[in-house]
Amino acid sequence: MSLDTRGPSAAQQKQALWRLLAAFAAGAVLNLAFAPFGWWPVAILAPAALLALIRGLPPRRAGWTGAAFGIGLFAFGTYWLYTCLHVIGLVPIWLTMVLQAGLIALMASYSAALCYLANRYWLKVGATRAWLVLPVLWVLLEWLRGWALSGFPWLSLGYAMIDSPLKGWAPLFGVYGVTWAAATIAVAVNVMVLPAVTIPRRLFALSIAAMLFAIPALLGHHAWTRAVGPSVSIAAVQGAVPQDQKWQAKNRDETMERYSQLTADAWGAQLIVWPESALPILASEIPDYLRRLKELGHAHGSDLAIGLVNYEPATNKYYNGLLVLSDSGGGWYYKRHLVPFGEYFPVPGFVRSWMRLMSLPYTDITAGARQQPTLSAAGQKLALTICYEDAFGDQQLRVLREATLLINVTNNAWFGDSTATPQHLQIGRMRALEAGRFMVVAANDGITAVIGPQGEVVARLPQFQKAVLRADVQPMTGLTPYARLGNYPVVIGAGLLLAVAVWRRRRCDGAR
Repeated sequence: MSLDTRGPSAAQQKQALWRLLAAFAAGAVLNLAFAPFGWWPVAILAPAALLALIRGLPPRRAGWTGAAFGIGLFAFGTYWLYTCLHVIGLVPIWLTMVLQAGLIALMASYSAALCYLANRYWLKVGATRAWLVLPVLWVLLEWLRGWALSGFPWLSLGYAMIDSPLKGWAPLFGVYGVTWAAATIAVAVNVMVLPAVTIPRRLFALSIAAMLFAIPALLGHHAWTRAVGPSVSIAAVQGAVPQDQKWQAKNRDETMERYSQLTADAWGAQLIVWPESALPILASEIPDYLRRLKELGHAHGSDLAIGLVNYEPATNKYYNGLLVLSDSGGGWYYKRHLVPFGEYFPVPGFVRSWMRLMSLPYTDITAGARQQPTLSAAGQKLALTICYEDAFGDQQLRVLREATLLINVTNNAWFGDSTATPQHLQIGRMRALEAGRFMVVAANDGITAVIGPQGEVVARLPQFQKAVLRADVQPMTGLTPYARLGNYPVVIGAGLLLAVAVWRRRRCDGAR
């Protein structure tokens, strides 16, 4: 007996290369499903293309195909990190490239793991692989990506569905429930186009897809939350101060005066909101300025929520905070979920001192306590988030039992004129939909907006223009199923279905 030790032929190598390129292209095209493009059907077709590309592949080749898909998605989907890190953050370009490449590789490992595991243990085409394994792995790995190593839930599939009929799953099961529905429909598309699939199986796949679209449409008439009390007038201030000028000492007085003038146009609104770190100075350095603001607010019947960096001498710590100035229930909220390499550096001290982002005149930020008192303003209990904290929906669930209004303050000037800003607004829309509440977003240079409880944008300001957005919002009370149970139903349900898939595989192996 002789062994064939020849490697893959030139034709096979060419086919493998084309498969990798096709997977990379599918991942890149998936970005069109997210804001600002919003072509949500792509969020079904691109995953369906990936599942078709890995069909029948050996596990290792399937893993590489999944990695190519992830690289395409995140290379094009997080290009704005270059602006954030190098152009504005002044991180050396070589280090920027290393950090970006590291993030892309890490994110691509999730789709690689999905494809490898599916083809390692459930290579045979069948119902178990199609309806249990593939959508369940997609959901579990996306959920894992949302919290592991600090978490990076950006470009989760469910966000692309905020303007689709599938968004109706969000009040029930959150963004990962929407992801599950989208991934399952992608499987259905895959089954329907498979060669040699019987007509009954095609009809079954079509019925599954139709059901996943129909159920949330039917449930859309049910109101999980209800209005409480009269509407509240709000004003969100957009200072539009360029990030590369903001922290220059010569511009400090001008920035403070700009926000004072804009706020003068907003007096009378029951709640006035400034963006994240609105003023380029520590709160502890301007007690008279803040006292005057509170006095003016009291005189005009206005409470304020102001994004500021605060220093506490007793602990020698700095916090990225939101100061609520109100006659009742005011105080500080400190950001809990910090940005690695932006607000703190997870490296040894000697490396940290060398890597410091020189555009910020303060040291590493300290995370706020996980449990903080719920602050009140304008007679409302506020669910407060700073910057991309609103990307972590499960961390806001406790406060929803009290809160009647969502507030997010951010400084998207770090991202320049990129897709990151509209995608951040898209994430905020999902949070409002999950909670069934209005959300006020105050951003330094956009997008400042008011989002309704159905995830719709009620009002917004143009980017890069200093202005004040005024609107009336309706306080809401009550809890959606997602607000009550969080991600537990999705994660536990996915885990149980994966356990069933493992059991079925072992039973089949034992029968051989």
